Amino acid sequence: MRVSDAEREHVVELLQRAIGRGMLDLDEFTERTDIALAARTRGELNAVLIDLPGLVHSDAVVPATSIAAPAFVPAADGERLELKAHGSSLVRRGRWRVPTEILVRNKYGETKLDFTEADITGPVVHVELDTKWSSVTVIIPEQGAVDLNGITEVKWSSIDDKTNSTGKAGVPRFVLTGRVYGGSLTTRYPRRGLFG
Repeated sequence: MRVSDAEREHVVELLQRAIGRGMLDLDEFTERTDIALAARTRGELNAVLIDLPGLVHSDAVVPATSIAAPAFVPAADGERLELKAHGSSLVRRGRWRVPTEILVRNKYGETKLDFTEADITGPVVHVELDTKWSSVTVIIPEQGAVDLNGITEVKWSSIDDKTNSTGKAGVPRFVLTGRVYGGSLTTRYPRRGLFG
């Protein structure tokens, strides 16, 4: 569906709120504002908001050609797991409770999130990365899928999606957003033993 000037202006106001909350820097705000002002359809308009918590245009529809991240809506109970480290290893594996939102901040360390045996509370888990000079490994269950389209900043880093599931259906779905600076991001399924 086509969008009006009023809808474009509303989205620019939402982007202004995002920059005020520290979710966008000035360059990202400028880039997204330009895209919003040039948008002709609701899908194009929603694309600039899709990775911002709670700021999806209510009438916007994600284009049917994209199985990308569903519109990000914060957990009703506001539950968010924040994992922070500096020069250390962050490891979550085995039986652990996974809320719908996870923030990972790690500098000069290693992060390993193994969701294989985890108690996942919803069909979609949003994982926001803010890593610098760190390696990140994300292990997802075999029936799951990842979406890496929200990784907006990659500098001196590598991304290796060994699941090859971005854009494919899968539950649970792990939507990764944020930045990887001077490090690596690897997503994979669990390794199988010699007999299975």
